[in-house]
Amino acid sequence: MNKYGAEFVGTFWLVLGGCGSAVLAAAFPDLGIGLLGVALAFGLTVLTMAFAIGHISGCHLNPAVSFGLWASGRFPAKELLPYVIAQVLGGVVAGGVLYLIASGKAGFELSAGFASNGYGAHSPGGYSLVAAFVTEVVMTMMFLFVILGATDKRAPQGFAPIAIGLCLTLIHLISIPVTNTSVNPARSTGVALFVGDWAISQLWLFWVAPIIGGILGAVIYRLISSEESR
Repeated sequence: MNKYGAEFVGTFWLVLGGCGSAVLAAAFPDLGIGLLGVALAFGLTVLTMAFAIGHISGCHLNPAVSFGLWASGRFPAKELLPYVIAQVLGGVVAGGVLYLIASGKAGFELSAGFASNGYGAHSPGGYSLVAAFVTEVVMTMMFLFVILGATDKRAPQGFAPIAIGLCLTLIHLISIPVTNTSVNPARSTGVALFVGDWAISQLWLFWVAPIIGGILGAVIYRLISSEESR
């Protein structure tokens, strides 16, 4: 249960910190942190939690990461469902806390998006379903590739959280205009449930694409990192 509790708390922090920065601070009058600040916030949530709970649960914080680690042979199948449940619950509770905070300001409306992920009319830049799908698959694929490389026993030890956090920051810098950046089904679900309507109807993409990407990243890393391939 320690592992599941760690995943719950870690994912709670990721959604509250990342989505919270987007909802509360991105466009704050005159001092908004903007796209760069939101991207950095997501990276910092992972970096801080990797140091805090990496030794307890591995700090997945993301169903796509759990699936990718399973595909890489580093994570047992029997742990997948409990991890995913803990991650989604953490994301939803964080969404609830964020809603309580954000709704305390006059004029707050869920229709503004609440940091939900979307495509087409609900993409920040108006990108199509195909563009959103490709973006989420490729970004998650590279995220898993970096995670597996940084945590490989042959890699420099102790620096993995920094590499992983910076990778997630870069991913957000690239893809916020396309989908508002998911690469994490728990993050997407945590806020979409409160928005409802279009956010729920488009949520499927932000489960399917990241999980496909996570598995692809794991397969590619295994192919190029195995002793037989060198």
